[in-house]
Amino acid sequence: MAVLGSFAFEEDFLDAAKNLKSSGFDNISLLSPIPLEEANEVLGLGKSRVRHFSLAGAIFGAIAGIALVVATSLAFILPTGGRAILSIPPFLIITYEMTILFGVLFTLLGFHFVSGLPAWHDKPYLSSAGVDRFVIVVEGAVADQIARAEAIIRDAGADEIQHVEESQ
Repeated sequence: MAVLGSFAFEEDFLDAAKNLKSSGFDNISLLSPIPLEEANEVLGLGKSRVRHFSLAGAIFGAIAGIALVVATSLAFILPTGGRAILSIPPFLIITYEMTILFGVLFTLLGFHFVSGLPAWHDKPYLSSAGVDRFVIVVEGAVADQIARAEAIIRDAGADEIQHVEESQ
């Protein structure tokens, strides 16, 4: 069972979230029509781990780029005018392109991994959260927690409270 509380004002919304978090509710989602840095602080979210995927992809791409051009140059030796077979300046172009390519691909994979996509079941949602309402969703609450969560949300000044069955 999930409890959804709809708020008209940002301050009430953030107060309710802080009170729920301090009361021991862990499975809280905050839906807002505007970006709120305070919401990240309330939920205790830090920097995203996606950047680690980007770095790993860039390093892998650079190594793959160097390996590709070195292996190709050694497999198909074409001596031209006494120049070196393995020469750094032309290799930098392919290495740079492979670094960017794999950095971007790993970033996309990391984003999907970190965000939990694809979502295998629907989460409770109110369409007004994308327009003009701030919504708190408390998921996975049992009978006594539902009443306590509803009381905290109502005391914070919620305009509307709904109970929704969660899909599995």
